[in-house]
Amino acid sequence: MKIQDHYLDRAHQVPSPNCDDRPDAQDISLLVIHCISLPPEQFGGPCIDQLFCNRLDPDADPYFRDIHQLRVSAHLLIRRDGSIRQYVPFNRRAWHAGVSNYLGRERCNDFSIGIELEGSVTQAYTDAQYLQLAEAVAALLAAYPGLSAQRIAGHSDIAPQRKTDPGPLFDWRRFHELLKLREEPSQNPV
Repeated sequence: MKIQDHYLDRAHQVPSPNCDDRPDAQDISLLVIHCISLPPEQFGGPCIDQLFCNRLDPDADPYFRDIHQLRVSAHLLIRRDGSIRQYVPFNRRAWHAGVSNYLGRERCNDFSIGIELEGSVTQAYTDAQYLQLAEAVAALLAAYPGLSAQRIAGHSDIAPQRKTDPGPLFDWRRFHELLKLREEPSQNPV
């Protein structure tokens, strides 16, 4: 997996209009891990694409009446089966973090890449998701020098008063172990 012209080569491209230019195009220095399911706790289907592309039908589910007007996006979505969708090129600002702060810097959208995992804070993530997340993050670390394994946060870390994702069932240790294996090509993944 690699980054070419700010796109992940193995991702299915679903362009979102919910993005704009970064204040400093060279400042990509944080990765933010999120989770999303639409409707809540349900997986599969087109609803996440529809939300990120401003096409969510407010009558399709009662929950959608409160969120269909939101203008949000992420750079990547990793589905339960490990397939990856990209909504925004990495050099542009996706609208994923909202009001946020990382190490004293506000407006994390300005300098971060947002990765959504299809899931919820109440259910474990899949093996395929961990593997693909590690592969995608390794490619991002190789492509953007401002990123590092130490500059990866959960949405709950940058917006603790508002957000709880990726939640207590996200296995940070496992993710970092898989990522380390990708950074050390002489080792085989377990």
